[in-house]
Amino acid sequence: MSDIQDRIQQELEQARAVCGATGEQSPDCAAAWDAVEELQAEASHKRQQKPKNSLEQYCDDNPEAAECRVYEE
Repeated sequence: MSDIQDRIQQELEQARAVCGATGEQSPDCAAAWDAVEELQAEASHKRQQKPKNSLEQYCDDNPEAAECRVYEE
């Protein structure tokens, strides 16, 4: 998770620099802030995902195992 936080921080700095150089109303400034918002949304989405339990991890690695079979009613 710290990797995405580092990327957010880099994009924030870049957005501030671009907006300072081109002006707050420029398309480049808007695009730079869009990139920041996308990374923040991705980080939020990752925080909301629950971690897989050991059976789910096992079934991901061994989908053919008897314990991982799914039966329809």
